[in-house]
Amino acid sequence: MKLDRRQLLGGGALAAAGALAAVGPRGDMAAAQSGAGGHAATGHGGGAAGATFRKGATVDHSANGFNPTDLLREFDPGRTRRLASGRTLREWEVVGLDKELEVAPGITYPAWTYNGRVPGPTLRAREGERLRVRFVNGSAHPHTMHFHGIHPAEMDGVPGVGLGMIQPGKSVVYEFDAEPFGMHLYHCHVGPLAEHIARGMYGAFIVDPRQGREEADELLMMMNGFNTNFDAEGNQIYAVNSIAFHHVNEPIRVRRGELVRIYLANILEYDPINSFHLHGNFFDFFPTGTRLEPADFTDTIGMVQGQRGILELRFPYRGMFMFHAHKTEFAELGWMGFFEVA
Repeated sequence: MKLDRRQLLGGGALAAAGALAAVGPRGDMAAAQSGAGGHAATGHGGGAAGATFRKGATVDHSANGFNPTDLLREFDPGRTRRLASGRTLREWEVVGLDKELEVAPGITYPAWTYNGRVPGPTLRAREGERLRVRFVNGSAHPHTMHFHGIHPAEMDGVPGVGLGMIQPGKSVVYEFDAEPFGMHLYHCHVGPLAEHIARGMYGAFIVDPRQGREEADELLMMMNGFNTNFDAEGNQIYAVNSIAFHHVNEPIRVRRGELVRIYLANILEYDPINSFHLHGNFFDFFPTGTRLEPADFTDTIGMVQGQRGILELRFPYRGMFMFHAHKTEFAELGWMGFFEVA
């Protein structure tokens, strides 16, 4: 049977009264979930993926191969060496892999991944460097890596142009300059494009300005979701960095008064817009991160797919501060969490 988000919401297992109002003082999901089961996720081919959101349950991070708490601060600088010209060459190897992931307690999803995780590695460079990314396709499906930014057409990672579509077992090298500075994305651009993105073929690509930014506690948040029914009519799971309610179970720990910088992106497929709302505080917002002056001072922003930006803030008070999508349905189906300010 299908995991229907309307049934989940109506059944009360993740309703606002439970998920939003009954969360314990440290984000204990045992208090947020009623434990009323019965809805199962239908996996690819119609097989049941497992029980629904069980009371107090969490996913098996070791089996997934990643923990979203670690992904927050895991920036991949690659390997560097100095070219004869004096420029820095920065290199990575990224592997496309098919992998079953547990995206909510008892709910598995047959993902297509970069390096076996969703989102893929957060590639980080400095403005003006030469970048070289070797992509090895270990998936059973053709893929590419399309980078947002400025680069030659042959490096654009789209079928029929330049390096084109990369077949299973093949590899290519993408090479281009790191420009402009800002918060960018990379993702597969093979059709059907919606499926390749929805399955998990995406990641963040950050280019720091030459002069750098003020020192901060930096976090990567990729707003995403999973259409576990494969009906392309909407998602049943919503999250930041893939695991529903993860930062309710494991609040993000930050320090009072310290600058927090959030690299935020929306890669959600099948829904036209996503949003980020912070309780008890405001933040400076830098759209796409391509300017050093903020464009807004707010507590809520909306993003269409592919939009991204940088949020900067300091917490003046200690305590637990919720953040979530300001689309309540998304929040009730996994896209919420807490900052724990100490």
